[in-house]
Amino acid sequence: MLRSFARSASVLATPSASARVVLPLRRCFSEVLYAKSHEWVKLDSGIATIGISGHAQEKLGDVVFVELPETGSEIEASESFSNVESVKAVSGVYTPFAGEVVEANESLTDEPSLINSDPMGKGWIAKIKVSDESPKSELMSQEAYDKFLETCD
Repeated sequence: MLRSFARSASVLATPSASARVVLPLRRCFSEVLYAKSHEWVKLDSGIATIGISGHAQEKLGDVVFVELPETGSEIEASESFSNVESVKAVSGVYTPFAGEVVEANESLTDEPSLINSDPMGKGWIAKIKVSDESPKSELMSQEAYDKFLETCD
């Protein structure tokens, strides 16, 4: 899809049109950051979308239930705001940011296996309106997280 979008955008590109194309593309590729507790975070305009990493879901095994946070609830940084239950264990999901839960992924209620099949996409758990972004500096880039994973297990 990106290839066809880029091809059609380049055909239409003029100096002013190309500037309009760059902004949406930049938004599509917002940086994914990782916590040492294996949550991923996409921070966009003060809203953090949070889920568990592919590594975490692999270690958990088949997810059978997700306890979602309540929309409107206030949570503190480093607090467990959700539980993911698999055939092996129950694991807490932690947020690096304090804030208000503005959306929970209700799709997980009927289809918790989305965490296994698409942990970085349809398997997100919650969106939080962040009250303080300073903990962002403690999170890892993809490259740093990959190196961190080499020290795990």
